[in-house]
Amino acid sequence: MDFMLNVAQGVRAAGVPGGRNASSSRCRIHSWRRIAVVFLAAASLSSLMPLSAQQAPRGRGAAPGGAAARTVPVIGVPAKTTDLPVYLNGLGTVVPVKTVTVRTRVDGQIVNVAYREGQAVREGDLLVEIDPRPFQVQLHQAEGQLAKDQAALANAKVDLKRYEALIKDDSIARQQLDTQAALVNQYDAAIKSDQAQVDSATLNLTYSRITAPIAGVVGLRLVDPGNIVHASDANGLVVITQQQPITAVFTLASRYLSQILPPLRAGSKLAVEAWDTDLAHKLADGAVLAVDNQVDPNTMTIRIKAIFPNTDYALFPNQPISAKLIIDTLRQAVVIPNAALQRSPQSTYVFVVKADQTVEIRNVDVQLTQDENAAIRKGIAAGEIVVVDGVDKLQAGTKVAMAGAGAPPDAAAQAPRKR
Repeated sequence: MDFMLNVAQGVRAAGVPGGRNASSSRCRIHSWRRIAVVFLAAASLSSLMPLSAQQAPRGRGAAPGGAAARTVPVIGVPAKTTDLPVYLNGLGTVVPVKTVTVRTRVDGQIVNVAYREGQAVREGDLLVEIDPRPFQVQLHQAEGQLAKDQAALANAKVDLKRYEALIKDDSIARQQLDTQAALVNQYDAAIKSDQAQVDSATLNLTYSRITAPIAGVVGLRLVDPGNIVHASDANGLVVITQQQPITAVFTLASRYLSQILPPLRAGSKLAVEAWDTDLAHKLADGAVLAVDNQVDPNTMTIRIKAIFPNTDYALFPNQPISAKLIIDTLRQAVVIPNAALQRSPQSTYVFVVKADQTVEIRNVDVQLTQDENAAIRKGIAAGEIVVVDGVDKLQAGTKVAMAGAGAPPDAAAQAPRKR
């Protein structure tokens, strides 16, 4: 600014009024004034620039607020070597192997319900009893008629033997012998009919005790005790679903058939994991049971059925699930969390924590990503610590204070304290 004032004063002193030199002096004065205006404008712009922009850099790392001077708290996780399954995700529904609606085969009044709703029953366990007395009466009537006809048959057979002896002495007519033989056959047929009536009455008496046709879990009761039920009723008495084992049907895009069918045709079993729809909890482990015989032309998907032992009843009929069909396994792959991966237009990289607690940027070749894990083909070795949280403040050479799985025992003491 002092320089600018001196220039302005010199311009005023240079002015000489009158004479031949007056015009040239005035031109010089205007030129100096224009120069002074330019310098004043430059000085004003210089005063508006921030202090940091006016200072020349004094060398790498010399600034007190540089990347090498500050310590950034981060969370690090060591890369590990493990087997990483390769799977396909599909949405599906749990389907019981067998579902039975239990109905009555005879008419009558329900006198007893022997199960609890939601109870697991075995095949043959008593479920419902229908009043057995009408069927017991029918059985007694059939047994009485059978006994009567059996007695008549025995008498007819005795007479037949007597007539056979008399016919040898020509004491009776041949017609009488033939009539008696026909009577024996008639009583014999009547006994067969009576036996059928006994069997029918016995069967109805058996049907009055309704038992579980399969092992499974009974549902809610559909008919209460005291109601009269008929064999022609549309609704059943109770529904039983088999839940051990249990199946699930899920869909996958048809483009995956080339990865699914060859191992199945070779006799291999493809493992399937059942997860909840949020993919937060694994529910059961199973295997592929069958693949549908055609692709759905509307959705271009294929239906696949898997079977699960379901020993802990984790799967429930009609429950929606997410199915993971494992088609391969990467053996001893270097695995890091997906959160450690950073991407730029040129490459995929991670921040690796070195022994001196500073970070370096490392380009990596990602072989596969599955859920929260990534398999690294090259760029990271097992045991190296990668940053999974706090990367937004990192640069190459930044000093970090570690926390998490990769932190040293005294990480808490190394972390910067908040004032």
